Amino acid sequence: MTTPKSLKLVALDREGLHALSAHLQNSCVMASDIVWLAKQGRVVIKMMRYDWAAAKLGVDERVGAVLRFDRVTRVSKLGEFASEGAMNLIGMRFEKIDPPSGLVILAFEDGGVLRLEVECVEAELSDIGPRAPACECSGHHLTHPDTV
Repeated sequence: MTTPKSLKLVALDREGLHALSAHLQNSCVMASDIVWLAKQGRVVIKMMRYDWAAAKLGVDERVGAVLRFDRVTRVSKLGEFASEGAMNLIGMRFEKIDPPSGLVILAFEDGGVLRLEVECVEAELSDIGPRAPACECSGHHLTHPDTV
């Protein structure tokens, strides 16, 4: 069996953000692990990312990851954000407002939405570990390697 590789990806446009979204689908996020650093214009999100590439190799696991957005001017939360337990990130997208600025929208399974107003798309995803069996992400029930 091949050992899964760690990811480090950068997105500088809508297409890049779409690629990050594909890798982040079904990631477990705690509301307390979403940090808005207003003075730095940065949002940092710690998560347990479901490793879709590893699933194709027969390894059903998650990896600790950090998603960072720079050039953020405003953050708003809409809908439900669980104060306890993991939220399931189902995807994100970019909506242009006044190019290159716009909105990065992160949608969660239970209806919560995180909206980032950005000067432009500037995001980075980095796996930082540890790796753990996918079933060890409390509150998450959707992912299974058979769906890959």
